[in-house]
This record gives sequence, structure tokens and C-alpha cells, in this order.
Amino acid sequence: MSAPLPPPPASLVRPLDDLESAWRVGGEGARLKAVRAAAERLREPFVTGPRVVSVRTLPLTTLPYPAKYAFWGAAQTLGPFVIMTHRALLVQFFQEGTLKNLLFNPSDIDAARATPFFARLAAKFGERVTNALQTRFPPLETQLREHGLSPSDIDYVAFDHFHTQDLRWTIGTADGTKLPRFPRATLLAPENEWQAWDDLHPMQKAWFVAEGKRGVRTDLVQFTRGDLALGDGVLLLRTPGHTVGNQTLFVNTASGVWGTSENGTCADNWTPHESRIRGIRKTIADTDVDVVLNANTPELGAAQYTSMILERTLCSRVAAAPAFVQMFASSEVTKSYLAPGVAPTWTFGAITEGNVVLPQARAVAKGAESTLVSGA
Repeated sequence: MSAPLPPPPASLVRPLDDLESAWRVGGEGARLKAVRAAAERLREPFVTGPRVVSVRTLPLTTLPYPAKYAFWGAAQTLGPFVIMTHRALLVQFFQEGTLKNLLFNPSDIDAARATPFFARLAAKFGERVTNALQTRFPPLETQLREHGLSPSDIDYVAFDHFHTQDLRWTIGTADGTKLPRFPRATLLAPENEWQAWDDLHPMQKAWFVAEGKRGVRTDLVQFTRGDLALGDGVLLLRTPGHTVGNQTLFVNTASGVWGTSENGTCADNWTPHESRIRGIRKTIADTDVDVVLNANTPELGAAQYTSMILERTLCSRVAAAPAFVQMFASSEVTKSYLAPGVAPTWTFGAITEGNVVLPQARAVAKGAESTLVSGA
């Protein structure tokens, strides 16, 4: 049995109850309808409300991933793997008049190698082949410096889920043997997934670093139980299914609402009827489904389906390709000679919104928000 969790640190993060009753509806079909309707009601006030100050994409690494998981077995591929690009997002927003910096999915790519699935892959093919399948981008710290920021400028850290994560390298350990990578940041951690990590089901074990939160500094963690409004133009909503505590980040920008999660692996997962990836349109027509899951751990398949409908409903349409929505897979399938014949019908690659505000401008009065958002 898990030990009781410590109380969270003081925070201005606000619980959001809009979707609560919808998720409590009994029956998977009825719950799907209720969640979709609740997302439609939430969308209008969110998209017409305040916007974030800036968004930047920080690429971390490419990685091989089984095609059968990426597209729920729907795609016909020439090889067993697709290549994905894993990216973090830097989001700046106002929280009660003060500028805040959020890093979403700042994975430690070296520590992630201890994930059993990837460790077995390296053992099977050897480090040389494994490294050839991986492109490493500049360290996260370097990319932050390019935007005029440092790790100590980060206020919040969150992950869409805890697959492959080793938080000892993110928030440090209580005994001081590992220092926090982001010393001023609070980790926003879904309580149910945190507790499940202590006693993993066999269906979960391949994708979690078993010791990945042992001995971490829980004084830097805010445990969450529901949907959150982090500040102006930022929502962190429960989207269970891929994992029990899966969550999706939504940001309101000048180009509309964007979401990011790993419920899908590219735009085609959320709009499969428009997919040009071989096999996907036929498969969904034969099975009468409307989204394609990223299904490496089918813990809660129906819930994940419902979560993807929520995501698709809340996000804006892509201006240049209106059939698709602005759901940005945190690990996005990327066209590669290593995975011939597999290329997303629409690729995002990055989100770039607004102007990054430098640390000296952090304490900004609420009245200056419109100036910062406009980039003046």
C-alpha cells in the first residue's frame, strides 16, 4: 500500500470542475457523449478568453517506436518501427498578474534509457544500432539559454504521463545525491498515476522506470486530482487511458487553441478519415471508430478514445488544413528513411507563438499583459 502523500505546496493553480460530472457518467458510450458535450461548452469561453504570452518547442531526441503501437495496428508499414521526435514545450503565461514559465515534458533522454522496453531494444540490437536510430538535439539547458532563460527561471514542470521518466533527475532526491534540474519549479503530478507507479501492473512495467521516483523531493511536487486552470490561456486536463493519470496541456494562442499529449502520435491519429498513411482509413471504416489510439499500454482503451475526442473537440482547426485539429503529439511520428512509407498526412514540427519574455520582465503588472501578448 502506498504511503500517504504529503500536502501540496501553496499554489495559485485553480481546480476546474467543468468536466467533472461528465467523467462520472456511467457507461462508456454515455460518458463519451457527456465528455464531448462538456468539451464543446468549455471551448467557447476558453478560445475567446485570455491568451498565453508565448510558446516555444524544444526538441529533445528522435526514437524508434513500434508501428503497431503508434497506429493501434491500423497502418500498413514496411518495417516494424516508426521514428518519432520527442519535444518539450516552453509556455509563458500570466497567473494572477505574474508571468510564469511552464516546461511540459522536459524528459531526461539519458535517464529514459533505463525504461525496460528501450533497454531490451538496446540489448537486442546493440548500442551502435540503437544510437544510429536516435538523433539527439542540443541539451534542454542550451535551448533555454537561446531563449534568454535558465533552468532556475522555470516555475512549473509537468508531463503528459510518466512513461520513460526518471524524476530523480528532474526534481532531485531528498538525500541530496541528485540536485533538481529546475531548482525553483513545482512538479504538477497526477496523484493516481504517482501512486500506481509504486506497484505496477505487468501491462505497465515495460514503459515505466521502476525506480524513477524513489527518494525524490516531494516538497517540490504538487499532487493533482482533477482538471486545472494554471493561468491565463492554460489548461491541464485529465485525459485518462494511455495511462491512468494521463493529462493534456491546452494553450490558447493567436492561432487558436493547441493541445499536446501522447494519446496519438501524429495528426492522423485524431483525424484518421483524412489520413494518407496506408491502411488507416480502411481500418477505421471497417471498425467504425473515429480516432486511432497510441496503444503501447492498453490500460483503459475506451477512456483513451473518449480523451482523444475531448482533445479534438477543444482544439482549433489547422488554418492551412482545416480537416485536421491542432493536437500536437508530444512524440510526433517523423518522416525518415529509417521508416520508409510512413509519413504523417500533416506534420506540425513545432509551435511558435508570441515573444519570449526575459527574466527581468517576470514581475509584470496585470495591466501590461496585452502589451506582452501583442509582442510590443
